[in-house]
Order: sequence, then C-alpha cells, then structure tokens
Amino acid sequence: MVLPGGSDDRIALSIAPDDLRQLADHDAAARTFAGRAGPLAALDTGGDGARGTVLMVAGFTGSKEDFAPLLAPLSAAGHRVVAMDQRGQFESPGPDDPARYTVAELAEDLLAVARVLAGETGVPHLLGHSFGGLVARAAVLSRPAAFRSLTLLGSGPSELVGPRVALLDHLGPLLDRGGVPLVHETLEQLSMTDPKAQAVPEPTRAFYARRFLANSAAGLRGMADAMTSEPDRVAELAATGIPVLVAHGMADDAWTPAAQADMARRLGARHAVIPGSIHSPAIENPPETLALLQDFWTSVSVSPADEDSDAASAGRP
Repeated sequence: MVLPGGSDDRIALSIAPDDLRQLADHDAAARTFAGRAGPLAALDTGGDGARGTVLMVAGFTGSKEDFAPLLAPLSAAGHRVVAMDQRGQFESPGPDDPARYTVAELAEDLLAVARVLAGETGVPHLLGHSFGGLVARAAVLSRPAAFRSLTLLGSGPSELVGPRVALLDHLGPLLDRGGVPLVHETLEQLSMTDPKAQAVPEPTRAFYARRFLANSAAGLRGMADAMTSEPDRVAELAATGIPVLVAHGMADDAWTPAAQADMARRLGARHAVIPGSIHSPAIENPPETLALLQDFWTSVSVSPADEDSDAASAGRP
C-alpha cells in the first residue's frame, strides 16, 4: 500500500526517481490463464525457456508490472518468464467474497498456472514478492514437485507486523465508508508527505492510480486478513528440500531485514541483501536483482551429475 521506495530517506535507490519503473519497456505478451476463481492476467515473454521457466507473483496491491524491468533482460538471457496478477488484482477479476482470498486459495491459482507452464516449457522456478511470497510458499508446501526452486523477495516467515499493519487497520473502515476509491484517495493524501512518492513521474503515478482503483474490494479485505494472520511455516518449507533464495532490500520496511535473515538461516537457504533498495528490489535496483536471480537459478539448474561431469572434464576428482 506504500509506493515503491517506501519512506526511508536514508536509502538512495539505485533507480532514478524519474525512471518509469513498472512501465519499463518489454516484449512480453499479455496472456490469460485459467485460475480456480476466474481468469488470471499475466505477461508472458514466451520462448522455449532454454535457461528455465520462471513464474513471478505480485504482492498485496501489486501487479505483474512490478517485475517489468526484469522481463526483457531475463528473456534475452534465455529464460521464459510469466509474471501474473493474483485474483482480484488489477487486470485479474476476483470473487466478491473476502473468504476466497486466503493464502491457501490463492496458492491453488499458482498451482493451476504452474501446471500449464510445466506442460509448455518445463517445471518453473517460482518467485513471490512480499505477500506473494506467502502465497508462493503455500503453493510449494501443497505440491513441492510443481516448482524447481522458490525465491522469497521481500517476504517474511509469518504474518506482517510493524508500521504497515497500522495502514491495514484502517482499510476495513475506509472500504465500508467509500470503497476502493476512498482508500485510494486516502493513500494519495499520505503520499503528499513522501518526497520519494512525489518524485515519481506522472505516467507512473497515473498507472498506480489506475491499478489501485481496479483492485477488488473483497480482495483487499481478504488479502489484508491473510497477510496479518499467516502462521510461521518455515520448518514445513525447510522439510520440502526445495532450493530457496531469501532476498530483500537493505532497508525493507515490511518484514524487517533481521526477520528475513533469520528465516533464511532457519531454512538453510541462500540469503542476499540487495543494496540501493527498500521493499521492491525488482524496480528499485533491477540490475542487482537480475544478477542475483540468474546466479541462483543457474546454481539450481546444475545437477550433481552435471557437476561430476564438469569435474571430470577439468581433470578434477
């Protein structure tokens, strides 16, 4: 619910404030997948996925465009990338019942898309940003074999706590009084006090407005409830054995860097802090995020047999 970049003036973002962020150029095509509660809008770079297929999932009030700066470079590197809106977000319609937006229900949507991708270009890597990470984790726990790896980007071990929860506490009353338009108006007023928000160029601000107003009111309620009640499932995830990358901005203002570092330790997962970013590294520092993801996915793609073969060819034991 906070514009990318958060409100931490101590952090100099690696992306210039006047860059177009979610409006970055890419060649991905609009595509619709069949979800469990209706169509799911996505951006699909296509290709044969020679370097691997990737499914990216947006966070609360986010959308597939939150990954826009990564799409063209990953496609050029040989990855097939599908970035999707969750149900009730932006261009994906959703049911009118908040109870249909639980983490478990949303995870079923990811599994439905993953099944399609597996049949087209192979079992995908999965990346979930923020609340999308909680949903992605649930999908992996439901069916670990559906994914090659899991990246938790700016996500945490359990329910959201801290200053952002105070904003969520006001969500229900605002929705009761004036629906999604009143929530948007209130957030716009708050952004007037944030210099970083004011520095965002007008085309991007217009996109933010259009995207937020397209959110389902039921989705906002249901996802907010899900995000503030999710239990700690780190031990369950560790038990799956799936390769996990925990990555976050150096000053993440949702789940704290310390909480995410501890989650990585408990998972025995790879852990990375992305400089020049706060809560949305994919648009705040695309080059560092891109390099980190490619390195992780490459490491996952190398099997023990491949390593043995490489060692033999190099004359190593």
